[in-house]
Amino acid sequence: MTEHFSQKIFPTTQLEEADGDGHNPSLNPTMGEIIGKRFSRRGFLQGSLAVSAIAATVGPVALMSADKARAASGSAFSFTEVEAGVDATHHVAEGYDADVLLRWGDALFTDSPAFDPVAQTAAAQERQFGYNNDYVGFIPLEGSSEHGLLVVNHEYTNPHLMFPGLVTIVDGKVKQGALSKDQVDVEMAAHGGTIVEIRKVNGKWQVVPEGKLNRRITANTEMQLTGPVAGHDRVKTGADATGRKVFGTLNNCAGGVTPWGTYIMAEENFHGYFSGELPADHAEASNYERYGVPEGGHEWANFYDRFDLAKEPNEPNRFGWIVEVDVMDPTSVPKKRTALGRTKHEGAESIVAANGKVVFYLGDDERFDYVYKFVTDGAYNPDDRAANMDLLDAGTLYVAKFNEDGTMQWLPMVHGEGPLTAENGFASQADVLIETRRAGDLLGATKMDRPEDVQPNGVNGRVYVMLTNNTKRKADQVDAANPRAENAFGHIIEITEDDGDFTATSGKWEVLLKCGDPSVAEVGATFSTATTKNGWFGMPDNCAIDAAGRLWVSTDGNSNKATGRADGLWAVDTEGDARATSKLFFRVPVGAEMCGPLFTPDDETAFVAVQHPADGGEDWDGHGRPSYYEDLSTRWPDFKDDMPVRPAVVAITKIGGGKIAV
Repeated sequence: MTEHFSQKIFPTTQLEEADGDGHNPSLNPTMGEIIGKRFSRRGFLQGSLAVSAIAATVGPVALMSADKARAASGSAFSFTEVEAGVDATHHVAEGYDADVLLRWGDALFTDSPAFDPVAQTAAAQERQFGYNNDYVGFIPLEGSSEHGLLVVNHEYTNPHLMFPGLVTIVDGKVKQGALSKDQVDVEMAAHGGTIVEIRKVNGKWQVVPEGKLNRRITANTEMQLTGPVAGHDRVKTGADATGRKVFGTLNNCAGGVTPWGTYIMAEENFHGYFSGELPADHAEASNYERYGVPEGGHEWANFYDRFDLAKEPNEPNRFGWIVEVDVMDPTSVPKKRTALGRTKHEGAESIVAANGKVVFYLGDDERFDYVYKFVTDGAYNPDDRAANMDLLDAGTLYVAKFNEDGTMQWLPMVHGEGPLTAENGFASQADVLIETRRAGDLLGATKMDRPEDVQPNGVNGRVYVMLTNNTKRKADQVDAANPRAENAFGHIIEITEDDGDFTATSGKWEVLLKCGDPSVAEVGATFSTATTKNGWFGMPDNCAIDAAGRLWVSTDGNSNKATGRADGLWAVDTEGDARATSKLFFRVPVGAEMCGPLFTPDDETAFVAVQHPADGGEDWDGHGRPSYYEDLSTRWPDFKDDMPVRPAVVAITKIGGGKIAV
């Protein structure tokens, strides 16, 4: 997911730092180049890639009309599609309820104070649901799909939407004032994650505030560095001479739940929290440049030295990790598992391979960066939870290289192998992991178009990679089968590991979808002809595989004047006659991004996260001007004059009960 940092002067623009120019200086080929060469070399491809040299003039819709395999009758999804559009509220398919379960500021404990948006404090926020909910996970209690722990990441904050009196109009422009220390403290308390017990009562989900496992994790929660980087000199600071204790987790985007029931929080755009300058000729200068540090989007360094590079130059090395939380012990210390590498992690979804090893798939959300996977050394023990608790401290991290012929390799990122040697500045495995991106550069990994969620599918044995967009693709990269300079709408790639083995080091890849409006020939989208005008989408971001093995895709960036539609959740067929057919199931309010999604094990509830609603409104005729606390494009979900807009988690269920989309 992208980061939308506040501006001192706007109109309110969603600043997509992960979607910037990119920080990858290597000459490694881009995914767009590889797709283009592959298509032009093969000339004609079957199935969802049925695109030939005449695509540039005829257009993908006309081409796919000739493909008799595009029939709606084989769809795995049964529901009446939502109409695409944009307005102030959310919409769900006919026959379903979409109930707001948790909003920013809602109580999580019996002693949580009431939400008071005009007098919010850090102490109150630490006992309330955080801001900008992103990843949503569900951990059943007693094996039930109707009682469990909801785990939710809180990625970042939008102060212009959160705090009254912060924004003024100067010379016709909207100007945001400097944050106070109290406001920064609220921001820090609103980051992190929530663990809360929920229960379904009479068909409706409810929070259990007396739940003994309920917990808030914030930007100040004590955490432990584990694995190869723990104790290394490059993560030692004035506050932690051991290099093993870190305070807080930042910018937790997507995440995961492990097979043994722990909660994974992935740190993404950590670069935006740091300001200041490194001392002259500092050894970390090139490392930080590769990650875009410092960006200075947040103002935390004004009050806390650890976010000022001049005062704590090693602090950024303590972020960008995968964090594991033992949800069954609310006093447990979360652990940053450094063996999985340091990047701008979109998430970490896992699957148990046939040999018992656990495989995690990871995307690094920036233009021209890479896709990774991690394979544990040890095997998962389903009968002994304690035996699994440190599996993530030992294993092999791989980076993906995609070839023109449709094959791929997973390149091991192991110190001493290939270019990952002392001669290239890697004195140990810790150095490889701290500078994961540079290691990928040297190994020759494939530059991707913003890899976000990466989901293994245990039902069909394949892996789905969401590539959100890359508008920096140049015109000289355009070819007949990739007919768009500036890839504004993104791709979805499908990986098949060799022999169906998720631990394999090689496999095959295919493009499931090139996204965008298929009625516009120059866009080059490849949805099936059964996809309606409501069913196409762009900017795939998060995805979910439900218990039946069906793919659901949520978007970030769909909502703009050109598309005339909001972000949402789409059901995407991946099998048989209906492959590449997409249907709109849920859409978010104006300015919002669709995050989550997550299905309960019985497929009877879908949880979705509506993030940063009202962050925009200039392109919507219903508002047509910048949106901020006093003049919001929507006051979703409360729609009360004394309540600001509030990011929230929504529970979707079928009216009368039953499995979703069946």
